[in-house]
Amino acid sequence: MKFAIIGEFDSSFKPHQVTNDAIRHSLHSMNRSVDWNWISTEEVLSDKEGILNSYSGFWIAPGSPYKRMEGALDVIRHCRMNNVPLLGTCGGYQHIVIEYARNVLFIEDAEHAEYDPYASNLVVNKLVCSLAGKALDIKVDKESRTYRIYNRIRIKEEYYCNFGLNPEYQEKLHQAGLKTVGSDDDNESRIVELSNHRFFVGTLFVPQLLSTQEQPHCLITEFLRQVINSTI
Repeated sequence: MKFAIIGEFDSSFKPHQVTNDAIRHSLHSMNRSVDWNWISTEEVLSDKEGILNSYSGFWIAPGSPYKRMEGALDVIRHCRMNNVPLLGTCGGYQHIVIEYARNVLFIEDAEHAEYDPYASNLVVNKLVCSLAGKALDIKVDKESRTYRIYNRIRIKEEYYCNFGLNPEYQEKLHQAGLKTVGSDDDNESRIVELSNHRFFVGTLFVPQLLSTQEQPHCLITEFLRQVINSTI
């Protein structure tokens, strides 16, 4: 039983450090053991079928731009279409919306401003104000899976990003099934999910920043529970 974290691991990058810690916190609380590997986006493209068939779940990590965007998008598409548990945080969230825009809304040139700031369809663009280092309130849709995990309609989470979903595309994505189920006080998307999927959640914030041994993060724990259950 194992899952993969997709991204270029950097031991000096705080969101990567705390990702490993948060996984240990949740597994300890569940009294379960699951192996995980960090896999670069370049490696995905060099052995895509082998990687996609070797893991029971995937976490798309913070830390964009990735070396190869296509590697992250291929993993996201695989999880979306095959009911494989997927969690995307920060950069992971951003690539979830890019993949959905391209392959479900058929906006073939949907782009991320970090890769091409002058693209005609910037589905992910630079935020007016950076959220890096900020802890902000989020409203959670009471009808969502995310609400059932948190069991709260208002949460507070920490960010590490400068890019987010372009509000011009938010309703289009929502109507097409990638629902915004968490938003800030300006109603801008902060959490997306697929409601008819085993587990497919993206957060613009970095939940692992708040995880502790005493209080593992509920979203990460639920992701790992679904990874475990998917192999039973």
